[in-house]
Amino acid sequence: VALDSNQFVRVLQNLLTNALKYTPEGGNVTVYTRRHGEDVALEIQDTGQGIPLTDLPHIFDRFYQVDQHSSTGGTGIGLALTRELVKALGGGITVKSELGRGAIFTVQLPVTNQAPQVQPNEVFVNDAILPVVPPSPVAPETAPRLLLIEDNPDVMEYLRTCLAGKYRLDFASNGKAGIEKAFENAPDLVVSDVMMPEKDGFEVCEALKNDARTSHVPVVLLTARADVESRIAGLRRGADAYLAKPFQEEELLVTLEKLLENQRRLHKYYFRLALGQESDVAEIPLHTEPDFENTFLKHLREAVETRLDDAELTAEEIGRVIGMSRSNLYAKLSALTGLSFNLYLRELRLKKAQELLRSTDLNIAEVAYAVGFNDPKYFSKLFSEALGVSPKKFRSEK
Repeated sequence: VALDSNQFVRVLQNLLTNALKYTPEGGNVTVYTRRHGEDVALEIQDTGQGIPLTDLPHIFDRFYQVDQHSSTGGTGIGLALTRELVKALGGGITVKSELGRGAIFTVQLPVTNQAPQVQPNEVFVNDAILPVVPPSPVAPETAPRLLLIEDNPDVMEYLRTCLAGKYRLDFASNGKAGIEKAFENAPDLVVSDVMMPEKDGFEVCEALKNDARTSHVPVVLLTARADVESRIAGLRRGADAYLAKPFQEEELLVTLEKLLENQRRLHKYYFRLALGQESDVAEIPLHTEPDFENTFLKHLREAVETRLDDAELTAEEIGRVIGMSRSNLYAKLSALTGLSFNLYLRELRLKKAQELLRSTDLNIAEVAYAVGFNDPKYFSKLFSEALGVSPKKFRSEK
């Protein structure tokens, strides 16, 4: 059988785990393999509680749970992922069951007699099965960065399959690790489960929304608790959206896209704010207090303006002044205004040059030096390109 051994191991793991979970002490779980026409069949048979007839058509649906009150718990993700893995191997999966008499899951894979021989050490390392998952589509470098924070491997895998290729993904398996990764990498979006070890989703949201490095990042909380009180609790901690499980893939994708669209609409407002320009009242967004974005941009502008005549000014130096790393500064400024630090610096310099041309008698070269340009000719060229008029003509028209 020609197949990816790591995918096959994952299928076997999922089916055995499922069978063992629902088989009581003293019961049996048996694995059979047999030839079935042009296929080979793998059967996982258990003597567990079985599956009600009405539930059988739905057990491979994502988030579907046969017994919501079962003490074994579960997410309704494992069997859905197993079916997708089997399809990726070119096979199919079926189930037969009778309530109280166990279940039989059958995986059929095509026999091609063309598979390359696989050495055991390609599947096992130190007697441990490699937990390798199928490769995901690679998102382009221009795609938004999204941090997934989820402690359940099956739910994490489901989210990965929904989002891979559309977002540059990063992962954290608990709330504490997620907060640290968000501070370090400043993603464009965060999707977090609520119930997690170390820090729960509410704590993640509160930490990110109350830190200048990440306060602008939209946070989506996921939870199985769909009651109004839980939703309100999430929104009060600063969540931008709240999705109750089970949710559809399209619902998640639309929610994330709308949050990104809202961020893009705010670019104009924050761009003007970053340059110290007045904005139309209609452009001003609603914020929770304290408003870290306004405070950050004001602090940044003041820090840059005091060093505007320094032609060697760098993002690292400004970052030290405002207490932020170069990478965090670049990420936050870009997320809010759509500008890199260098473009922002140039915009401020040209804005200051306009003020000096209007209000002083400094000659063009002196204005250029005063706003951080070592080459007056280069200054005049950039000024003309940006404003459509030379510095000299601009002054004559004031």
